[in-house]
Amino acid sequence: MSYVKPAELVTRMVDAGAYKLQLSARDTLIRSFMGAAFLTLGAAFAVTISTNTGQPLLGAVLFPVGFVILYLFGYDLLTGVFTLGPLAVLDKRPGATVGAMFRNWGLVFVGNFGGAFFIAILMAIYFTYGFSTEPSAVGHAIGEIGHGRTVGYADHGAAGMLTLFIRGVLCNWLVSTGVVLSMVSDNVVGKILAMWLPIMLFFYMGFEHSIVNMFLFPSGLLLGADFTLMDYLIWNEIPTVIGNLVGGLLFVGLPLYFTYGRPAARRTRRKSTKTSASAPVAPVAIAEVETAAGSGVEREPISVG
Repeated sequence: MSYVKPAELVTRMVDAGAYKLQLSARDTLIRSFMGAAFLTLGAAFAVTISTNTGQPLLGAVLFPVGFVILYLFGYDLLTGVFTLGPLAVLDKRPGATVGAMFRNWGLVFVGNFGGAFFIAILMAIYFTYGFSTEPSAVGHAIGEIGHGRTVGYADHGAAGMLTLFIRGVLCNWLVSTGVVLSMVSDNVVGKILAMWLPIMLFFYMGFEHSIVNMFLFPSGLLLGADFTLMDYLIWNEIPTVIGNLVGGLLFVGLPLYFTYGRPAARRTRRKSTKTSASAPVAPVAIAEVETAAGSGVEREPISVG
């Protein structure tokens, strides 16, 4: 399977960010709507497996199905553009402005919410036979998730809010890693395997993903769970979005960009060498590894005899 080295990977990340900032509003909304729809179908699938089998790990292992599908189609999630868009701005790509970045974030948020809420409605109908019966066991499980991750945080006050924020940070540290790893191979199987690992981990650990929550919490409200819309917004969605932004950009996008896209000059140390008349040593020149932000080419040290 092909492997893209980090220097070239960063170039691909910047290219992807610049491309997304230039998309029309129509294309951005369609891609983000569909991206959230596939992701949240995967979430519904995972909760169904966990509930019906009593094995949360199995649900986590299979949850990445939706994530893989949406990124193979080239659709968008807010968590991904939080990481890629700012890199294009930092790299001063044509058209990559702060205004364009915020426009992209806003459109993706709207599209993601539309897609997630659409699936929430469809699944609520499915879990209740068109709202004619009590929710199924899976519907009850979704309602409990919504209650526990809103009122549950509120019960702890400031400590609960801090925990919620940290879970959002940790979530997009992993999810954005999955987004970036989707570019680490040119082989479909390689892409799938690379994406699968961090996404499985985030879901099993119970971290907070703003787009998955756009499905879980509206679903809970539609199914009669014991929390309110304001509980959802204040004690989950808003802090989660902020945490997702910090986690993806601070721990994934910026470290890769600054060390591979704009590496600091390598420090070299001269050493004196002793030579003998019988065994002269040819001068050796060590070429410094040079990584241009736009080239993605890394030259290894070479010896000149």
